[in-house]
Amino acid sequence: MTIARIENDEGKAGLSRRMLLRAAGLAALAGLSACATAVLPTGEGAGISASATGTLAGIRASAGLAPLLPDPQLERAALQQAGYMARGGRMNHTTGWGKDFASRVKDNGIAGAAAENIAEGRFDQQKLFDIWVHSPGHRRNMLDPRFTRFGLAYVRDGRDSTLRYWCLVLGR
Repeated sequence: MTIARIENDEGKAGLSRRMLLRAAGLAALAGLSACATAVLPTGEGAGISASATGTLAGIRASAGLAPLLPDPQLERAALQQAGYMARGGRMNHTTGWGKDFASRVKDNGIAGAAAENIAEGRFDQQKLFDIWVHSPGHRRNMLDPRFTRFGLAYVRDGRDSTLRYWCLVLGR
């Protein structure tokens, strides 16, 4: 009788463990599917460095600095960050995967000094630079004499095409 009782208890324990594991697996799947649906759609994006060359040249000339040259590698990095922000639905220098600016620069093969300006809003490129020029930290980045190249890009929010996530990456 004691043996039968132990076997029954073991059977119940095995069943309970199976049910617990199954419930945990279903909870994990539900969590993963919730993560998948939480990703915001990303709208169209564009690297637009060439169109900003004159604006940045004017900003730098006012401080006696040489103009910056558009750079495809920095533009790709800027477009990547703008896409991260659009998918996350928020302006942030760190991606949803915890990658900060330094790790993204390294991953994109950018060597030497670099800086990043970001913005989120319903404004065009001219207004974007007006905002950055009047912000001490953003202005300091654009006027840093170490920088010779830049990349500018934006990605539109997939739910609101008037909302853009902007990124300017500056480097040598």
